[in-house]
Amino acid sequence: MNDPIHLRLEEMQKRVVQDQVSGSAGDRELTEKRQHQIVEGASSVLFEKGFNRTSIRDIATACGMSMGQLYHYISSKDDILYLIHKHSQAVWYQHLVDAGFEQVADPVERLAYALRGSISFVYANKDLFQFLYTESKHLDREHLKLVLEIDDKNVVGFYRHLLSEIPGLSLGTDEKEVAANLIAFIVVFLALRGWNLDSTKVSEEIDFLVQFTFRGLGLTVPDASGAAVTQGA
Repeated sequence: MNDPIHLRLEEMQKRVVQDQVSGSAGDRELTEKRQHQIVEGASSVLFEKGFNRTSIRDIATACGMSMGQLYHYISSKDDILYLIHKHSQAVWYQHLVDAGFEQVADPVERLAYALRGSISFVYANKDLFQFLYTESKHLDREHLKLVLEIDDKNVVGFYRHLLSEIPGLSLGTDEKEVAANLIAFIVVFLALRGWNLDSTKVSEEIDFLVQFTFRGLGLTVPDASGAAVTQGA
């Protein structure tokens, strides 16, 4: 398949998988399996205790590893937080693929599909995204730079690409850059601010956020069948 979005999905998946952290590792497949094990185990204890109050020993125990085994794949807690960022992007992207995103041909429909799918995914995993937004401040300078780089490539870059595919979008280059960053924030809005909203109306709130975004872009929101829906309908 030569669809640009499909290729973009594959490119991002490769970047997410191929990014390396420091620490010795042999077989790549085993390394990826162990890193996934570390992310799953570390997340359970980090979400409960927070970054600063969690020790490497706590993480090793949660992962079912000895300290020596853990240090074979990572060199610090910063590596682990970086891995959680990387893993969250890969899982989000795979969620869109599994939902049929790459089968959507129309660029405006793709944007609507991506927004709904991404907001739903982030809200369903709000503990993860709340943790990432609150705890990433503890990263050292080098790891923070890496996290910001993969976020710009894989998250903001995804929305940049979607916007660039929409014909006739009346935004300048700088405006598209702001729009891509704003969309990336709107996607996590419910996870970060939904505490004071009605949790029984999540689908309605997602629809509103999609409508809100499309109005700001001067676009008409397509419904599930691909037909246009007038803003505010």
